Amino acid sequence: MQLKMLGLKQTYYLNPVQLERCHREPWWDSSQLEVSGELDVLFDPEVLSSRSVVDAIQEGSNGKFKLHVRSPYTRMASKDVAETSTIFRLFISSLFLSIPLFFMRVVCPHIPLFYSLLLWRCGPFLMGDWLKWALVSVIQFVIGKRFYIAASRALRNGSTNMDVLVAVGTTASYVYSVCALLYGALTGFWSPTYFETSAMLITFVLLGKYLECLAKGKTSDAIKKLVELTPATALLVVKDKGGKSIEVREIDSLLIQPGDTLKVLPGAKIPADGIVTWGSSYVNESMVTGESVPIMKEVNASVIGGTINLHGVLHIQATKVGSDTVLSQIISLVETAQMSKAPIQKFADYVASIFVPSVVSLALLTLLGWYVAGSIGAYPEEWLPENGNHFVFALMFSISVVVIACPCALGLATPTAVMVATGVGANNGVLIKGGDALERAQRVKYVIFDKTGTLTQGKATVTAAKTFTGMERGEFLKLVASAEASSEHPLAKAILAYARHFHFFDDSSDTTGTEIDAENDAKSGWLFDVSDFSALPGIGVQCFIDGKLILVGNRKLMEENGIDISTEVENFVVELEESAKTGILVAYNDILTGVLGIADPLKREASVVIEGLQKMGVTPVMVTGDNWRTARAVAKEVGIQDVRAEVMPAGKADVVRSFQKDGSIVAMVGDGINDSPALAAADVGMAIGAGTDIAIEAAEYVLMRNNLEDVITAIDLSRKTFSRIRLNYVFAMAYNVVAIPVAAGVFYPSLGIKLPPWVAGACMALSSVSVVCSSLLLKRYKRPRLTTILEIIVE
Repeated sequence: MQLKMLGLKQTYYLNPVQLERCHREPWWDSSQLEVSGELDVLFDPEVLSSRSVVDAIQEGSNGKFKLHVRSPYTRMASKDVAETSTIFRLFISSLFLSIPLFFMRVVCPHIPLFYSLLLWRCGPFLMGDWLKWALVSVIQFVIGKRFYIAASRALRNGSTNMDVLVAVGTTASYVYSVCALLYGALTGFWSPTYFETSAMLITFVLLGKYLECLAKGKTSDAIKKLVELTPATALLVVKDKGGKSIEVREIDSLLIQPGDTLKVLPGAKIPADGIVTWGSSYVNESMVTGESVPIMKEVNASVIGGTINLHGVLHIQATKVGSDTVLSQIISLVETAQMSKAPIQKFADYVASIFVPSVVSLALLTLLGWYVAGSIGAYPEEWLPENGNHFVFALMFSISVVVIACPCALGLATPTAVMVATGVGANNGVLIKGGDALERAQRVKYVIFDKTGTLTQGKATVTAAKTFTGMERGEFLKLVASAEASSEHPLAKAILAYARHFHFFDDSSDTTGTEIDAENDAKSGWLFDVSDFSALPGIGVQCFIDGKLILVGNRKLMEENGIDISTEVENFVVELEESAKTGILVAYNDILTGVLGIADPLKREASVVIEGLQKMGVTPVMVTGDNWRTARAVAKEVGIQDVRAEVMPAGKADVVRSFQKDGSIVAMVGDGINDSPALAAADVGMAIGAGTDIAIEAAEYVLMRNNLEDVITAIDLSRKTFSRIRLNYVFAMAYNVVAIPVAAGVFYPSLGIKLPPWVAGACMALSSVSVVCSSLLLKRYKRPRLTTILEIIVE
C-alpha cells in the first residue's frame, strides 16, 4: 500500500518495533526535511494495518505531518485526466505552429510586404523556406514523436496500426519537401514543397485523438459516479476493553478495518459494508442497486457502503472494506468490462491488421500509376502543380490515400460502444462483465430460470404443519427446527422462524433468519442437541437427535432411507403441491412423523416478464429441484411452457448444455450456490444481485435490483449496443470505401475532384469523431417499458 504525505521525500521501511518506538519518540529529525514531497511507506499488511501506520507516523511527528491516503480509482482518474491534458497540449502546440504555415501559404502572397520578406534569400534558401522547415521540424519530430514511438512499437510486435500510417504519410511529405529544397539548392530547379501538409496532418490527427480522449472520458462517467459515492471520512466509535464507547473520532474512510464500529448520522453516506449493531433507519440504496424505495434497516440488517442513511442514527460494524466492498466490486466489474474486447472487436483488429498493409500497397500503386501515366503522356501537363513534376503530382495522391485510409474509426467502433453500454448498464442496475457477454446476450434464444429466489420472492413461509403419529405439534416443530438450525437453505430458515414463532409468539422473527438468530436459538436452549448433521443437496438434511435419525426433505430422501409414505401422507402432499406449495416430509426414528407445507410467493413482475420475453422472441424455461406438481403449478401461473423439475444442482448445468446442442445461445438466471454450475455453463449467466457471492462470481451479468425486469433490460441493452456497433462499422467501412478512390484520384480526370493530403487528414479525424459520437448516443438509452413490449395501450 502506498501512502502519500506532504513534507517527506524519504522511503521508510517500518516494522512493528519501529512503529512502537515511533509512538514513544520521534525517530527522524523533521527540521532537516523539505516542506513538500512524498513519503512511500512500505509495510506488511498481514502484520500491520494501514490505520496503525498512519496513526504512528502522525503521532511520531507530534502532529506536524498529516497523511492523506489516495484511492487507486482516484489515481486512475488522475491518470486519464493527465493523458487528456497531454494530448490537448500537443494539439494546441501543433495548431499554434501550423497557423504561421497556413498564413505563409494562403495569406502572405496577397500582402506584398510580408511576401517580400519571405522571398528574401538567406544562404542557399529563401527565408520562407527556412521558416517552414524550422516550424515543421518541431511539429514532426517533437510534437509528433509519439507517432514514431507507437509505430515502431507496433512494427516490433509484427503488427500495423493507425500510427504506422500517420508516420508513413507525414514522413513522406516532410522528406520529399526537404529533398526538394536540397535539389533546388544544388541544381537551381525549385520544386514546390509541402511542409504544411505534414503539419496539418499531425494537427488534425491530434485533434481527433483529443476528441476521442474526451469521448472516452465521458464513457467512464459511471465509474466516476460510483467512486464519488464513497464518503471521504467516517466516524469511528472507539471502545475500551470492556466494549464501552469512550469517544467518536473522524478517520479517512480508506482506513476503516473489518470489525470497526462506525457511527452514521442521518443524511450521511454509509462508509463501508457492514451489519447494523444499534439503531434503526431507512436507507436509500438506489445509487447501488437501482431500487428506488428506501429500505428499513434494523439491528442485524446488512448495509452497503455508499448508500444514504435517511432518518435515524445507526451504528454499524464494518464487515467488508477496501476492494471487498460491494461498491468496489461493482467498480471493478465495470472497469474490467470496459477494457475487455468483444469477439466482433477481435474481428475488427484482424481486419485492421491486414487493412494497413493493403493501404500502403494501394498508396504505392497510386504513386506508381500516376507517375507512369504522366511519363507516357496519359494526362495533360496542365494538371501538374506550378513548378511541379509527375512524381510530385503522383506523391500527393499517394499521401492522401495513406492518410485518409487510417483505420482508427474501425478500431473505435466497438470499444467505445462497449464502454458506453457497460456504464449505462451500471446506472440501470445491470452490471456487465465484458464485451463478449454483451455480444452473446443479444443472440439469446432461451432463458432458463431457477424457481426459488428467482421467479419467487425467496422468502418462503410455512403455511401448514400436520403430524401423522399423534406427536404434539410443538414437539414436532421443535424436532424439525433443531434439525434445520444448521442449514443455510431458505426453506430451513422459514421452518426455524415458524417454529420459533410457535413457541415464543415472537413477531420479530421473519423468514430471512440470520446466523445470529441461529446462534441465539442454540444458546437459549429451546432446541435439541444435534449430532452428525449433513446437508444433502437437492433432497434435504439429516442428523441425529438423542441417538435417533431424523430426516427432513422430499420424497426421494424418504425413499433412499426406506421410509414408508402412507396414502394419507401422500394425498396431503399432493394437495399441497397442486396449490403451488412445497411439501417437506419429516421422519424420526424411521417413522414418517409429519409434513410441513411451504409457500414461496411469486415475484409480482414474474408473469409479465415471461410474457415480455416471449414477445421478444426468447423462450423461457424453468428448472428447479422441486417436485413436478409444484413446478408445474408455478410454471402455469407465470406462463412458462417448458419445465424441468426434480433437477439436482449439477443437473441444472446438464439442462443448459442440452439446449446448447443445436448451437442456441442460452442464458441462465439464478441466485443461489446451487445455481453457480449452471450460471458458469450458460452462454450468458445472469445472477440476481441479492443472491450469493458465488453465484455473482459465476455470472456474466449481475442484476443489482433483484428485479426480473432487468433480464429484459440486459437483453435489450445488448441488442441496442450491437445495433450501434454495426452502424459504427458501416460508418467506418463505407467511409473508407468511398474516400480511398477519391483520395487516389479516380474521379480527378472526369470530375476534377482532388483531396489534398491535409484535407484527407481532416476527413480522417472527422470520421473517428463521428464514430465516437455515434457510440455516445447510447447514453440516451432508456430501459424498455413492458407496456410497449406487450403492446398494451395505456389510456
